[in-house]
Amino acid sequence: MTATALLSSTYFGPVQWYQKLNRYEACLIERCDSFIKQTYRNRCIIAATGGRQALTVPIVHDEGDMLMRDVRISDHGNWRHLHWNALLSAYGESPFFDFYADDLRPFYEKRWAFLFDFNMEIMQKMCELLDIEPRVSTTDEYVFLPENKGSEVTDAGIMDFRDAIRPKHPLPDAEFEPQEYYQVYALKHGFQSNLSILDLLFNEGPEAVLYL
Repeated sequence: MTATALLSSTYFGPVQWYQKLNRYEACLIERCDSFIKQTYRNRCIIAATGGRQALTVPIVHDEGDMLMRDVRISDHGNWRHLHWNALLSAYGESPFFDFYADDLRPFYEKRWAFLFDFNMEIMQKMCELLDIEPRVSTTDEYVFLPENKGSEVTDAGIMDFRDAIRPKHPLPDAEFEPQEYYQVYALKHGFQSNLSILDLLFNEGPEAVLYL
C-alpha cells in the first residue's frame, strides 16, 4: 500500500502489527508517545495450556509522564527466565519451536537498557525470520494527527494504527481479518486470533508470511 503505517512500538507484537509491516510501503514507529501500561509496548499474548497468557516486560517506573524512547527495562522478578520458560511450556511441542529457538533465545540472555531498543531488535529479527523486508523508520517527535477514527488515511498519507492495535478497546481496523492457522491448543480452546507473532511463527514456520 502506498500510505505509511504509523505504529506503536511492540514487544513480540501481534499478527495484526506484523501485517502492517508486510503490506505497507513504509512504516513509521512512534518513539515519542507516552508510555501506556497494559499495551503491546511491553506485553505480548501467547496461547498457553490454560488459554491466553500475557507476558509482560517490567519497566523502571519514574515519576510523571514517560516517553517511550526513555523507558528502561527492569531486571525485577527474573522475568527473562520466566518468559523463556513460558514460551517453552506453551510451544515446546509446536512444529517449529526447535527450529527458531536459537534465534530467539538471545533476547532472554542479553540485557537491553531501553525498551524501545529491545523492541526494535526483536522486530528486525522477526522480519528476518518471516522473510519480509519492510521499510521502517522511527519518529523524532510525536506525530500529531487529526482525531483517529480507525483506518483512515490522513492528508499526510499516513494510516494511524497506534490506537487500533492494542489489547484493550482497540479502534476498528477494516484491513485486518484474522485467518485461522494451526494452533497446538485449538482442540481445547478453539482458534485464538491475533496472538503474538511468535504463535504464528512457531505453528506455521516458513509459511507464516502467507497469513500476513
